[in-house]
Amino acid sequence: AERSPEECQVLSESEDIVRELERRRKRRERLRRRQEEVCDEPEELKRKVTELAAAVRNAKHLVIYTGAGISTAASIPDYRGPNGIWTLLQKGRTIRAADLSEAEPTLTHMSIACLHKHNLVQHVVSQNCDGLHLRSGLPREAISELHGNMYIEVCTSCTPNREYVRVFDVTERTALHRHHTGRMCHKCGAQLRDTIVHFGEKGTLRQPLNWEAATEAASKADVILCLGSSLKVLKKYPRLWCMSKPPTRRPKLYIVNLQWTPKDDLAALKLHGRCDDVMRLLMAGLGLGVPRYDR
Repeated sequence: AERSPEECQVLSESEDIVRELERRRKRRERLRRRQEEVCDEPEELKRKVTELAAAVRNAKHLVIYTGAGISTAASIPDYRGPNGIWTLLQKGRTIRAADLSEAEPTLTHMSIACLHKHNLVQHVVSQNCDGLHLRSGLPREAISELHGNMYIEVCTSCTPNREYVRVFDVTERTALHRHHTGRMCHKCGAQLRDTIVHFGEKGTLRQPLNWEAATEAASKADVILCLGSSLKVLKKYPRLWCMSKPPTRRPKLYIVNLQWTPKDDLAALKLHGRCDDVMRLLMAGLGLGVPRYDR
């Protein structure tokens, strides 16, 4: 109603441009909504966790996929949250450095280790490089760290590869396509390399990536629980989702995340809550105590 006849004339003569601008506006709005964090009401979250607890108890082979969202309670930033690394970089903001070696496993990390100890979780597949799953007491064979571990360096000249698990960050001198750490293998003298898989790289190390175990676990899974992952990277690994199976034979998917994920429509249940809050309720529902971390 506020447009002048001249403006209406211009718009009517430029239908293609108008259509394209409208498409871009809708896309921006859709992306904005997907970045918003949504929290379930407390009673709704409790109801959903009760349903999740039943799924965990009844699962024959439960696999957990974890992302950066399970470590935010340890003051480690995530990637796509409101204060995530990618979000801040897109806004032109600077990223503060943090000493991750001082970080301790969160309630979620300790809960996952406890669930594995009680045979309720068979395997954990993690995108995180922070080493907190290992610090929580989760056995090496029970975890696949798909993007490496910043506290592990290896000698690829030794057979099998010799591993060095450190209490300090081994990646200070490494970067994309530059993986030598500057230290030498005490056995053969060859240069050690980190285990990190950067964007644009393909992970080739057997450990700590442990792809073989991750693929085997996914093939056996009847339930997959995704904690704190946007799934924007994990969705690109079809082996983790049993996509070759008919839909009715794929594992049931449960997602815990405050934001939208590309797997939401396929989930049996989506819980909008913080990982520690959900896991605290879940452990209580299962009648299990959360062990304390002993450094």
